[in-house]
Amino acid sequence: MYWLVEDEEKINILTRMQIKEAYLEIIPTSHTLHPVENNVSCVYVKPIDKSKGYMVSVNHSEAFCIEIELVYNLINSIEKLYVVDKKEFLHYFFHKNVVSLNMLDPQFEPQQTTTHNFFYSNYPHETYLNAIIPIVKHYEICEKHFEHFKKIFGDPINSFYNNKTTVVFNAIEKNGLKVNPTLYKQYFDRDVEEYVYTQYKLNTTTTRPSNKFGGINFASLNKDTNERECFVPNNDFLLEMDISAYHPTLLAHRIHYDFSSSDVHGDFAEMYGVDYGKAKEITFKQLYGGIWKEYEHLEFFQKVIQFTQQLWENFETHGYIECPISQHRFEKNKLKDMNPQKLLNYYLQNLETSTNVCILWEILKLLRNKNTKLILYVYDSFLFDVDKTEKETLKQITEIFNKYKLQIKFKKGSNYNFK
Repeated sequence: MYWLVEDEEKINILTRMQIKEAYLEIIPTSHTLHPVENNVSCVYVKPIDKSKGYMVSVNHSEAFCIEIELVYNLINSIEKLYVVDKKEFLHYFFHKNVVSLNMLDPQFEPQQTTTHNFFYSNYPHETYLNAIIPIVKHYEICEKHFEHFKKIFGDPINSFYNNKTTVVFNAIEKNGLKVNPTLYKQYFDRDVEEYVYTQYKLNTTTTRPSNKFGGINFASLNKDTNERECFVPNNDFLLEMDISAYHPTLLAHRIHYDFSSSDVHGDFAEMYGVDYGKAKEITFKQLYGGIWKEYEHLEFFQKVIQFTQQLWENFETHGYIECPISQHRFEKNKLKDMNPQKLLNYYLQNLETSTNVCILWEILKLLRNKNTKLILYVYDSFLFDVDKTEKETLKQITEIFNKYKLQIKFKKGSNYNFK
């Protein structure tokens, strides 16, 4: 069969092949739009045990178009899929057995042909370019990507990241944030109609996801410039749940230390003999920069020092440490300029992220078929767009945090500025 699939007979032949494993790549209509706002131009499918791949035309100017339902049938007929990015794939299709190859090869960068670069650089604001770039050029790139990845098909993958992390961040991205278009234009100099969408990058060095899209860093929106006021509720109000003293709390759980009260920073203030704000500053500096000599005698920090030393010993002896919950390994030969304190910081950021993934999983499950939505996650902060009639749902969300022995603070408002 010819490599281009553009009629019902050919896609049905492909579907009846009952492919066991295949590499699949989606070519969206736009190379700049968020997947939530995008459409499928073509789908490349290559059985991993065959010498030829197939390009299915869904919406391309050079070929007849296949109905999307037939593409769904093809995808569902394949037992196992390998995709570049499962989180992104799930914006377009669903399949129960998908391997995210960027988890196995986090340094991978998609290639482009000279033709792609010409169109993208000369028409940067057009949102249909992939539908007019010659389809054979898309095919060429997909074939190269297949050749790049074929050596890792079948390699063991971390199921926590592949099956849980990708799903929760895909779900948050789908919800989007409603904006006041006038204020959004004022603060970010961009025109939007009603919603903007976040995009989490999961393959960071520390495994703590970044969150940028469209030139906006959603993980570090400025609290001082009032730019947050452009984000508004679709329901009745916005509610932010912040985890208090998150890293000290997580560390205390690991070293089996109990604070004397639920106010961790208050406990530290008493230990140090300083006020509350100064205590937060001192604790932060010590966890990220090393324990100060004047506080080494405190039981909490004695245990932290012992724990840090044990992590470093394992790292040096075995060449890696394996994090709890996620089973992610920080490997010595893949990291540069490591030291005991930096390793502890990486460990805590992974523990934070993996704990949050478990929390997010439960929250998103709870919010199914509810009007209240989780619309933004930033490290120790969870932002909800709340329907005021769903008070019981908010209580249940609070109970999830309590289950993980975490203390939370609330902020409520008619926009994200909370002033």
